[in-house]
Amino acid sequence: MRKLAIALLGLIMMACQEQVDLPLATIDGEVIIIEGEWTDQPNFNEVKISLAQNYFDTTSRRVIENAEVNIAIPGTEVVIPFIYVGASESYRPISDRMVAEIGNTYELQIAWEENFYVARGLMLEPPVLDSLTYKFEEERTFRDEGYFITAFGKIPFEEDNFYRIKIVQNDTLLNDRDDYLLFDDTFGLSFFEEGLELNYAFEENDRIRLVLFRLNESVFDYFNQLVGLLFTDGGLFSPPPQNPETNIVLLQGEARPEGYFMVSPIISENIFIAPEEDKEEE
Repeated sequence: MRKLAIALLGLIMMACQEQVDLPLATIDGEVIIIEGEWTDQPNFNEVKISLAQNYFDTTSRRVIENAEVNIAIPGTEVVIPFIYVGASESYRPISDRMVAEIGNTYELQIAWEENFYVARGLMLEPPVLDSLTYKFEEERTFRDEGYFITAFGKIPFEEDNFYRIKIVQNDTLLNDRDDYLLFDDTFGLSFFEEGLELNYAFEENDRIRLVLFRLNESVFDYFNQLVGLLFTDGGLFSPPPQNPETNIVLLQGEARPEGYFMVSPIISENIFIAPEEDKEEE
């Protein structure tokens, strides 16, 4: 009888279930997405501009190709013009000779149709990245078998300690939601000197490049909020999704901006995971 009662209860609950489709908000007016990076490495310097799309919009990304883009140093006559490059679908400086220099504040300026946007960032001094090492680890709970890389360095700064690490594996940037490696000095920074292990299981013959950015706090907050958004599952107990807070300001016009302008030094280190037979020959 008890089993029969449980079965009947299950059938009743299934019969009471009803699928509810919640209406998603649609974009009201035009929303422009700006992703700007200005660093001391020319190949990183670019500005991507596109229009936001509704959640169920299956059309291709709407790239803006007719904007006027500059980076200036406020209080000076320095203005660095950008041009649109179709191959990368982004704006790049007309000359690679101008890059970010430590201590300068840079202002991104974008004019598009009747809209004008600005954003600022301070070029900070880079930390020290000394070396990368790797070690083979057996499979463990919640962890695959493979070679794990540890980064050693030093962060001597007492303030503005906001960092992001990017990992390039065999010329492919790891760019999933789990790959936003962000850290600050909330729990101190001595762990970087002792060795910061990356939570990736690599294989023999992998070529790995670690790229370290020192961010302004507003950009760090943007990426932190973006990670939170990417991990929102839309469940009953999840907070309502909302766009990360942008550091881009609309000075004129009506098209609301989203995105970020990042000014950062870049340091990187490469490592090759040699096959075991090669290490034995050495």
